[in-house]
Amino acid sequence: MASKIALVTGASRGLGKDSVLQLAKKGFDIILTYQTKKEAADEVVKEIETLGQKAFALSLDISTTAGFDQFVTEVKNLLDNQFASARLDALVNNAGIGITESFETTTEETLDAMTNIHFKGPYFLTQQLLPLLNDGSSVVNTSSGLARFSFAGYSAYGAMKAAIDSLSRYQALELGSRKIRVNSIAPGAIETDFGGGAVRDISDLNKHLASETALGRVGLPDDIGSVVAFLCSDDSKWINGQRVEVSGGFKL
Repeated sequence: MASKIALVTGASRGLGKDSVLQLAKKGFDIILTYQTKKEAADEVVKEIETLGQKAFALSLDISTTAGFDQFVTEVKNLLDNQFASARLDALVNNAGIGITESFETTTEETLDAMTNIHFKGPYFLTQQLLPLLNDGSSVVNTSSGLARFSFAGYSAYGAMKAAIDSLSRYQALELGSRKIRVNSIAPGAIETDFGGGAVRDISDLNKHLASETALGRVGLPDDIGSVVAFLCSDDSKWINGQRVEVSGGFKL
């Protein structure tokens, strides 16, 4: 029986990297994207291959739709040539960046960047990949705990993630006729290099966030990837249109 195939954006590091490794452990072959870190992406490919699964890395700039046609063509060519004309069984819209800027000083340029990367990009990439998705596949969109609770400096980022939560419900409704499930995953504070690595590297911030979390610590990438893999698998076949916060119980 052929392996299922997952496409995960922004998987050369952090949560995306852990997600593809967890998906590989569940028996998925992987197509992952990177923007600039080709060497890191190639290393992730090697790790997946050591788990016994196929993996391929493609370049993608999620901030502009200009390259989407070419990217979708590259994905189709991979599916045709490396997977005997198979289709995708899961899509994880993970790629993103963190910007901390007060509402008062946020510029139109910054808001446009947040919109393009965190909302417009995933919106139209998913739309263009629909012909390559199997009926009954799973889409996981990456939201954030910041769509539920608020921290100063995240008005643009948090608002876009709230938009992703809403979009996921609409996608779940409209794609239900194809039995495609769509959910959003909302990580809390995680020790990665996201946002300059602040949660990981600033001890006082780490301790403060841990003190606000019911389980008494901040998150690790390993806490998130396994949930992404679960939502992509048949283990979650009756979960649809949901926002799943994975924060250890932050600010309950």
